[in-house]
Amino acid sequence: MRVSAKSDYALRALIELASRTDGSRVSAEELGRSQAIPRGFLQAILADLRRAGIVLSVRGQSGGWRLATAADGVTVADVIRAVDGPLVSVYGLRPESVNYSGSAEVLQLVWIAARANLREVFEEVTVAMLAQGSLPPDVMKLTNDQDAWRPH
Repeated sequence: MRVSAKSDYALRALIELASRTDGSRVSAEELGRSQAIPRGFLQAILADLRRAGIVLSVRGQSGGWRLATAADGVTVADVIRAVDGPLVSVYGLRPESVNYSGSAEVLQLVWIAARANLREVFEEVTVAMLAQGSLPPDVMKLTNDQDAWRPH
């Protein structure tokens, strides 16, 4: 799987918002500065997150961005879907919609299994966990496997 810059930036911005325990609003400029996210790119990302109901914007002198719901109710999967679409797609189609014939039919099962594995991590890890720097034990266990750190 390839994590897009858009998903990475969206998660970084949300971690920054979730780190504000007082629920204060944060300007897009401040978010961009704190996480080195280009302003125009960030505006588009925040718009996607707003459409998904993940963030709210408040206009005016004391305006800015804040989470629309509790950070423990927003998963990494929610964020990726909001800014990039499905976790796994095969030339733009969801894995269950892809049709193969003959000996290639088994390939669909690989795409379904890959999506299931991504869901196991991305749907378990919340923005609150990321903001607290704390991941679930089963996710941490995956990072303890030395082979996970090696490029292939």
